[in-house]
Amino acid sequence: MRKAGLIAVLAMVAGVPVWAQSHGHGAQPYAGFENRAIKSLSDDDIAQLRAGKGWGLALPAELNGKPGPAHLLELKDEIGLSAAQVTAVEALFSDMQSEAIAAGKQFIRAEAALSDAFAGDDLDEAKLRGLLEASAKARAELRFVHLRQHLATAEILTPEQIATYNRLRGYAGDPCDAVPEGHNPAMWRKHNGCD
Repeated sequence: MRKAGLIAVLAMVAGVPVWAQSHGHGAQPYAGFENRAIKSLSDDDIAQLRAGKGWGLALPAELNGKPGPAHLLELKDEIGLSAAQVTAVEALFSDMQSEAIAAGKQFIRAEAALSDAFAGDDLDEAKLRGLLEASAKARAELRFVHLRQHLATAEILTPEQIATYNRLRGYAGDPCDAVPEGHNPAMWRKHNGCD
């Protein structure tokens, strides 16, 4: 029972999706993972973290109408960002990326230390707790770096631009398809960029 709980905590801290924590998916769901340099991180995970990529850490903001700078810049023309908005979002992205690279490296180091500790024979519960706390702190800082920029980008955009972003990213239906009851159709279409 303690072992199962520990595995769940380690998986959660490492960011392993819930579906990957279950042993019911195939006879050896982790086969091949033993060859990883850092057991809890794939080569792709490490590459994304080293490059300052989002790694899915900002989904609470992204999926709740708070766009991030990277995707805003990809869609700047379709969203209709002004030159001033583009400059502001580029600055946020630059800051985020440099901070995310540093925070990602710290998280990688923390996960490597945890992996290395389990490869040895002198790990005890006190050391394990310290390693888990270091990893959790590094992951929280990394997540903060990404989520903080989603707060900042939302302040730069108009509600119409956010609605367009959500539609373009596939998070919302096209507001041009259905005018809500009680709204002036011409004004609704104008405010949602339908014309």
